Amino acid sequence: MNIRFIRQGAMIVGAAIATLPFNLKLGMASSVSFAATSPQPNQEMPLHPNVYQLSQTPDIATITRIELIPTDQGLNIVIETAEDDVLESSFLTDGNRLVVNIPNAQLEGESFSQANPVEGIVNVDAIAPMANQVQIRITGLDTPPTGQIVPGPSGLTLSVMSSETAVTADPIRITVTAEKQPDDLQAVPISITAFTADNIEDADITSIEQVAGLTPNFTTYTANRNFLLYSVRGLSNFNFLSRDPVAFYIDDVPYDYTGFLDLDLADLERVEVLRGPQSTLYGRNAEAGVVNIVTRRPTNKSEYSAVIGFGNFNNVDTRLTINEPIIEDELFLRVSGSFDRRDGYLFNTATNQGVDSESGGRGRVQLLWTPSENWEIALNTSLDAYRDGTPPIGRLDLDQDPSETDSNVEGFNHLDTNAQSLRVAYEDSGMRFTSISARRFSDQAFRNDSDGTQLDQLEQFVQIDSTVISQELRLQSVDETAPFTWLLGGYYEHRDFDVGEEGFRIGADLGGPSVSVTRAEIDEETYAAFGQVSYRPVEPLTLTAGLRYEVFNSTLVDAVSESLLGTASFSNESNNGDQLIPRIAMEYQITPDVMVYGSIARGYRAQGVNFRATEPGQLFFNAEKSWNYEVGLRSSWFDDRLAANLTLFHNPIEDYQVPSTDPTTGLFGFVDNARVTINGIEAELRATPIEGLDLSAGLGYLDATYTDYEDPNLGDFGGNKLPYAPDYTFNIAAQYRSPNGVFGRLELLGFGTTFFNDDNSLKQSPYVLVNGRLGYEFDENQGVYLFANNIFDYRPLTTAASFFGGTLIPTTSGAPATYGIQYRARF
Repeated sequence: MNIRFIRQGAMIVGAAIATLPFNLKLGMASSVSFAATSPQPNQEMPLHPNVYQLSQTPDIATITRIELIPTDQGLNIVIETAEDDVLESSFLTDGNRLVVNIPNAQLEGESFSQANPVEGIVNVDAIAPMANQVQIRITGLDTPPTGQIVPGPSGLTLSVMSSETAVTADPIRITVTAEKQPDDLQAVPISITAFTADNIEDADITSIEQVAGLTPNFTTYTANRNFLLYSVRGLSNFNFLSRDPVAFYIDDVPYDYTGFLDLDLADLERVEVLRGPQSTLYGRNAEAGVVNIVTRRPTNKSEYSAVIGFGNFNNVDTRLTINEPIIEDELFLRVSGSFDRRDGYLFNTATNQGVDSESGGRGRVQLLWTPSENWEIALNTSLDAYRDGTPPIGRLDLDQDPSETDSNVEGFNHLDTNAQSLRVAYEDSGMRFTSISARRFSDQAFRNDSDGTQLDQLEQFVQIDSTVISQELRLQSVDETAPFTWLLGGYYEHRDFDVGEEGFRIGADLGGPSVSVTRAEIDEETYAAFGQVSYRPVEPLTLTAGLRYEVFNSTLVDAVSESLLGTASFSNESNNGDQLIPRIAMEYQITPDVMVYGSIARGYRAQGVNFRATEPGQLFFNAEKSWNYEVGLRSSWFDDRLAANLTLFHNPIEDYQVPSTDPTTGLFGFVDNARVTINGIEAELRATPIEGLDLSAGLGYLDATYTDYEDPNLGDFGGNKLPYAPDYTFNIAAQYRSPNGVFGRLELLGFGTTFFNDDNSLKQSPYVLVNGRLGYEFDENQGVYLFANNIFDYRPLTTAASFFGGTLIPTTSGAPATYGIQYRARF
């Protein structure tokens, strides 16, 4: 076999062929585009959406020459045969590799490999994995290459663009791993919002709050890093005494608990938000959804990037990333870190300073080893450390200016967390095995003036830490073109939750001094086996069934609660249970660009023990169980320049876990159970009407209502709205990047009426926030930007609570207008 590598920029084929993305043109000079997504099939040859068949060739063709020709856009791979044979071809994507299969063919001579033929392409291989089959494998840096297949009179040409050189190809198509394999976002039968690395950089997303603002029916409520309340489809962590309804992952490491979630996010590759129960593909069970955060992987390329920004409130924002290959093509290192600080948003008139300042950052080290093409071993470790001021508490009943307080307690919030994980993956032609071992330790200590005044009424103090150790195993098929695909998994988690001290000090102005304080240790263990299979009986139809079996054990090792009513102590109190969690789904590809689906999934939030119990009847609460009925439409139009998705869901819930209040103080003391019904709609649009202009919009509507709930102390709340479940959310973004380097982005984020308590007496009316960015990019590697968030300086209520019969109503408000300048560079 004659192998040639030509270092010149000439295009030798396909220059005059007008190709449309994902559209097969028939004829000898036809071409087909491929990308790191699920393309559409040739309608005259009905195939699986990931496969293109260019011709039928019953004879065995001999490939005699492979020629690599660099181009301005990437690389041409010219494949020639001994005779005038037209080759069949199909392709699929696997991680950062594009694989082109050529059946009924053989290589003349040995296999061939060329490393780093052009920037952005790590390797090109030609092998014969079995008799009468040739496979061309093109490996990109972080994502698989894109391009087109151009058949010729004696062979074919692969015209490839790497992710480093592709500029405008496939503006709408986004690759996600929501179903544990690379797939086109538009082909996933789940309500999902995804953000690519470009989306994240353009919107400067560095927090979960920013992700939520651009996601339908996902809302966060926080004024600083102290306590991240969130809601997905109306299910929130308002009840912090039980497990989170949403599973958060950063590089496969599960993150949990409201006080440990609000971290800086940097050096991100993508973020995926899956709404609805997710129990048959992920290790940790999730009743409301999954937020899957993936950082950039180490690569075989030296790379350095930096971000530095300055803003009002003396804000300083710095980020740095270093990527280096230690052993070329085998061992890679990536180090990233961030640090930011700012003055407080809430000015204390008593001390003449901002009380809710923030300062801290995170560091991450990733080591990736690929000893062979089948093995991949990744070691990740991260560290977060923050030293922040007190949460910005105000008082609704005093109609206080949200920018001021007169607190008499100097509070603080300290958060430290570190995580380690080892991911081992093995893959051959038939299956992929993945093992993820992880540990995460988190520690939080804070103190605040909960009345927000010079009065000596209520002070909160917390010292808690948590250690989570988890092990996940997955075995799955790899040929996504096959009519039958499958995944099997197992999960173990041990959580040691230690409440060193947690409670309230009630001062003299309320008849004190007295203390309500809890000290406790809780051990939790999860054992789960899960799996999912998909079968395609006919080309447009795919049927999916999944099942999870989970055992959850929760033990209150010991607890001491001191309150106004006396002291209570408990030890070795357990609440254990198990649950079968099924899921079934059906998807139908009406056309190559339009897919409809329907699913029924069981939701489950485990039972548990209440560490704040003051009497035996408050110790245990039941498991929360739900059904989620969902139908959806996913479509793309005008050669993928418009994507439109719509989801409708109905979610009845039994034994909804409600934090109930102490009748004397109004403080949360135990967990009650109720019946709830949630109905909703999610719609998303993404469009690229002209080159450089990107538009996006999302709308979420919710009707989240108590259908049957009577609080033992406060009365019947049937028909009331759930707390922290706004009746609608919307986001609109317009972004333009001109050829001469000017960049502009404008966002509108809207939120409907939100209630903060079960009797619906405390609420925030609808409001809209406006954010903007304007910049100049010197080239693709550096730029300077002006930014302004909450341009019109509207400060909505983010939390509110009623204590002591409504005589004390502490509140927090959103961030004020912030603005500044930012410089980005990549080398």
